[in-house]
Amino acid sequence: MCRNIKNLYNFKPPATDEEIHASSLQFVRKLSEFNRPSKANEEAFNRAVEAVAHAAHHLLEDLITTAPPRDREIEAAKARARSAARFGTA
Repeated sequence: MCRNIKNLYNFKPPATDEEIHASSLQFVRKLSEFNRPSKANEEAFNRAVEAVAHAAHHLLEDLITTAPPRDREIEAAKARARSAARFGTA
């Protein structure tokens, strides 16, 4: 799966509409292989992004967990540490 799509579930504060839309856009880009669709495909592309965002929003609302919400800053620090270990520091 595309590494640019971020996990949005079980964070405090919850994912914003903008984050859900950005992940949906990345997902549709991956499926269609279009970074930017042509004029002929633009309407279908945008409909797909909105449909995926709608489904993702409902999914995030309906999922249930007993795990405590994750902290965004702590998760970002972990990701930076993994990246530094993998690619080294500049």
